[in-house]
Amino acid sequence: MPGVVPSAQGGRRRPGAVGGVAPVAARAGSVTAPPEPGRQGLDDAAAGPVQQADAPFTVGQDVEVTIEDVAQGGWCVARPAGLPVMFVRHALPGERVVAHVTEVTAKFARADAVDILLESKDRVKAPCVHARPGGCGGCDWQHATLPAQRSLKAAVVGQQLRRLAGIDREVTVEPLPGDASETAATSGTPGLGWRTRVQFAVDRDGVAGLRGHRSHRVIDIGDCLIAHQAVRDLDIPGDDWSGAATVEVAVGGAESTENFAVTVVEEAARRQQGRTQKAKSRQEGSGRPANSKRTLVEGRAYLAERAAGRLWQVSAEGFWQVHPAAADALSQAVLAALDPKPGDTVLDLYCGAGLFAGVVAPLVGPDGAVTGVEFDSAAVKNARQNLSDYPWVKFERSDVARAVSEGGLPPARLVIADPPRAGLAREAVAYLNAARVAAERPAERFAYVSCDPATLARDLALLIEGGWTLEDLRAFDAFPMTHHVECVATLTRLRRVGLARAASRVGRLGIARPACHVVAEAGIADQQPFLHQDAKGLGAGLPGVAVVLAERRDRRGGGARRILPGHDRLAQNRGELHVRPWV
Repeated sequence: MPGVVPSAQGGRRRPGAVGGVAPVAARAGSVTAPPEPGRQGLDDAAAGPVQQADAPFTVGQDVEVTIEDVAQGGWCVARPAGLPVMFVRHALPGERVVAHVTEVTAKFARADAVDILLESKDRVKAPCVHARPGGCGGCDWQHATLPAQRSLKAAVVGQQLRRLAGIDREVTVEPLPGDASETAATSGTPGLGWRTRVQFAVDRDGVAGLRGHRSHRVIDIGDCLIAHQAVRDLDIPGDDWSGAATVEVAVGGAESTENFAVTVVEEAARRQQGRTQKAKSRQEGSGRPANSKRTLVEGRAYLAERAAGRLWQVSAEGFWQVHPAAADALSQAVLAALDPKPGDTVLDLYCGAGLFAGVVAPLVGPDGAVTGVEFDSAAVKNARQNLSDYPWVKFERSDVARAVSEGGLPPARLVIADPPRAGLAREAVAYLNAARVAAERPAERFAYVSCDPATLARDLALLIEGGWTLEDLRAFDAFPMTHHVECVATLTRLRRVGLARAASRVGRLGIARPACHVVAEAGIADQQPFLHQDAKGLGAGLPGVAVVLAERRDRRGGGARRILPGHDRLAQNRGELHVRPWV
């Protein structure tokens, strides 16, 4: 592990035109007072969407509605009688509001709550004047208390699990350490001052700000309250950035001189963005045009982060958790999910700078093996440097989908994945579910770190169909004031050897009519698809069981999911067998 953080690259060079070398003075009087909350600014925000000619709502219309519940993406839901559903921002469940329609489609409408007629007890005054209808789109829930925000996020995670995966599970969103104290120090309000990486958009006049919700408009915010104090101290909105498309700022969490980076993306990248996105060059969630010209104008290219008791070197353009407490909290959650033992083999997909590989490495020890897979070459370089003191940890520079397709992944008992917002590559899901994986050295535990409840639920549905079980799910409020939430799902898989032993045990029990019984391993739920998939594999131990499983599936016509109704969760008896009559 490197003990010295790279030296800073150059001094303060904020160009007036990109490529210049002299600092530019702050714009005099450039920060204007925002309009008061209400309808101001909504006309521009609503100008883009196309209105349906015969739709029941019209853009610009005000509609009085009652808010029923919350939806993915920072929206609340209203269902006016006899009218299409309406998704409303700046509202809370239970409120009666005047909704200003901003977009209309054939099936629903979008709107902003511009007047609150009946307030929720969870409503508070937004600390930022730009968190309003027609204002900045960076925050979704500043008008709600932090406990209410977490309840809303928990409801969304639960909705996605039920809708996309058929999982009915109570979810609790946990606060991260410091949200009620240290990160509130700069403003006195919990949930502010946490964001260590911010991308500022630049308008044609060189003003750096943040975009409006579902809009290309750049809002001259002057200051961002959720940004970390080290970001705010750089005063990016106070300079002239003419010629730039965006300005990206990142600050490191470790104490170090000039531990920050200011990177400019030139305006030419705007013209290329459409073409490069269509090319769909996979960059593992970086979200940046492949051929954009980027210039480090201040700070250094590599930042120092401290997490899990170690110092990490991370590319200023690479991925790292933006909340200062997130890396530690998620690392502990992954360890709890996997429970690694000496000699274990671990596969870390989308490994970035090696955070999760680094926390499992000392526990598996030199008799074990950890393999990380990451597409970004700078991140792979960082990972190899960060964990050079663990020779049993290896990193492969590859797209995860390609690594799977080419058969380059070693077998592992434990798997970690922290994919971009798009979720797991289809090839990765197929790899985890493949029968040949279980037949060789089966993966038994899987820690899935996700920042998007919808893609998490979609992938969980596919994994459960492939024989995995959702054993636990934790959610963390790693993005206060926004709708985003970080989840860690723990999945387990019933091994073939366990099924064979189950069949053998049933045989020893001397059950005269196996057609009246089903078998499962205690503590494992939702294993029906895997049991049916491997029914033939049980034939060697007890042929009757294989016949029973196949016959029951056909007779009931409900598919593999109905083979074991009312599955028990007997965690205290994990590993023992549970045999009961078919109900």
